[in-house]
Amino acid sequence: MHKPEVELGAALDRLMAAGLLFRQGVPPYASYLFKHALVQDAAYGTLLREPRRALHARIAEALENQFADTGENQPELLARHCTEAGLIEKAVGLWGKAGQRSLERSALMEAVEQFKRALDQIATLPSTPALRHIQINLQVALITPLNYVNGWAAPETKAAVERARLLLEQADALGEPLEDPLLLFSVLIGVWAANFVAFNGDVSRDLAAQMLALAEKQKASFHRRRDQQGSAMVGHNFLGAALLLRGEIAEARTHFDQAAEKRRERGRRMADYDPAEHRPLATRFREDPGVAILFFRSKALWLLGHPQAALADIDQALKYARESGFAVSVLWALSASFFFVDSYCGNYTTANARVDELIVPADEKDTALWRAWGMLGRGWLLGLTGRAADAVQMITSGIAAWRSTGATAYVPSWLSYLAQPMPSLVSSMRLGVASAKP
Repeated sequence: MHKPEVELGAALDRLMAAGLLFRQGVPPYASYLFKHALVQDAAYGTLLREPRRALHARIAEALENQFADTGENQPELLARHCTEAGLIEKAVGLWGKAGQRSLERSALMEAVEQFKRALDQIATLPSTPALRHIQINLQVALITPLNYVNGWAAPETKAAVERARLLLEQADALGEPLEDPLLLFSVLIGVWAANFVAFNGDVSRDLAAQMLALAEKQKASFHRRRDQQGSAMVGHNFLGAALLLRGEIAEARTHFDQAAEKRRERGRRMADYDPAEHRPLATRFREDPGVAILFFRSKALWLLGHPQAALADIDQALKYARESGFAVSVLWALSASFFFVDSYCGNYTTANARVDELIVPADEKDTALWRAWGMLGRGWLLGLTGRAADAVQMITSGIAAWRSTGATAYVPSWLSYLAQPMPSLVSSMRLGVASAKP
């Protein structure tokens, strides 16, 4: 119900006098807060359904018309009011927009929740071709933050990938071609990732080869050359990673080089990886393509006996990642540094600093994948620097955390890290027992 300004002000004053509201600021720019959440819940509960919906609709309208910046910069706020107002289709778009914004700023937990809200809302609407396409986009978008919050092979992540695959098959069966050819590519990456961390080298290799073939087949479908290049880069990179997992190191390096090499277009040299153009693909392909290529290639270079080249790749990966401002890319680059390059080169001070740099955002963002990675890196370095007891505890915890995400890749290496400090620990225990004897 609309009230005149004077009457509304008097009513608010009475509520403040009763101790039910607090005011911040000076009218007409003041904001009002309930004294306690229970008071707010009680007041909200007295509203009947239709008046409540009407109020939410008016708030949504005011946010759009009078506070456009708020509606644009906080789509989740507008989405909540539209949801409560029963404006479901509008709410779906806003929840999706909120999820994408959260993902772009690496607010992974928030992105998961917002994409789920959008998908829950769209499930209540009558199915149409347009809504089915929106649903596919939302389902594919959900996969990326789930990868890092729960892990690539975690049950919820795998279920999200499978749901996206089924939706794509349904659209194809209904004769509803998708405008975005990268959607299928994103789903294949989800399947590839789960198999990669589960140590399924053959399946990972075959999926990556399928991605490369798809990139070539879909050339005509890509609206922009950078998308075609991006898909080809990812295909080569993931094929190289699968080959690396299988121990085919030289061939893996060839694919990493192909992913990074320059190509000729319209009479000029054009890099496959252009930071300004390809960083937005990080939210589509799980990570910044340029960072991921250098991440994997550094390992191949080290194993092939080129430590300085491996260090150069890591330094470049960190440069790209930090410039991008995408926290997940930074985490990728840091993990490659302290595990496979800096530590093997004896750069323990640098490696420890980079473990510290990874652990803070991993904990802040509550990401199971990177938290496990940080624990393992810390344990590995503790062992290398002579702190055997601490190393055993940390590596053991790290392996358990890594396995909890459904991953088994790299576990043999980490078990070998665990074995290294054990002799020192056992020897020190024996010395302690011996010294305690009378």
